[in-house]
Amino acid sequence: MARTGDDRETVHAAARGDRVAAQELVESTYRDVWSTLIRLTGGDSELAADLTQETYRKAWQALPKFQGRAKFSTWIYRIAYNTFLNHIRRPRAVQPLEEEAAQQLPADTVDPVAALSWGEEAAGLREAVLALPDDLRFTVAARYWQGLRVREIASLEEVSPAAIRKRLRKALAVLRLTLEEVS
Repeated sequence: MARTGDDRETVHAAARGDRVAAQELVESTYRDVWSTLIRLTGGDSELAADLTQETYRKAWQALPKFQGRAKFSTWIYRIAYNTFLNHIRRPRAVQPLEEEAAQQLPADTVDPVAALSWGEEAAGLREAVLALPDDLRFTVAARYWQGLRVREIASLEEVSPAAIRKRLRKALAVLRLTLEEVS
């Protein structure tokens, strides 16, 4: 994460075109942005890399408007999350995998039963989180997938920390019920 004390000056320098400052911002946030997008995409590293690139493209365009109410790392996380939501809302054309291409895919070396079991559980949790209403979904993703503190989320959402804690309790109760129904 970016150093809190340098955040504002570094962001302003990057907004003025300072490449060193921009590089520092990327280096301090890239790993967290990418790992968050990996979790949101269900482990699709190619898609996470594309969405990470799109996140930074959007961030650089919006950088002059950055007001500093939140840390840069928190601000860019919100951009990454919105980039992911825009991606899953986009209609996509599905192309069938040709037999020849399917035969060239590498064989799995992992125990398929264990991988399927873990994959189903992770996919079920991911689907349950993505099915939450937007405010609850963002709060859960920001807290547990990105690791933001309640205060940071409250600042981003412009609500009190108590409201964020209430959202988390409600979201966890909904997730518990949803996952119990599936089991």
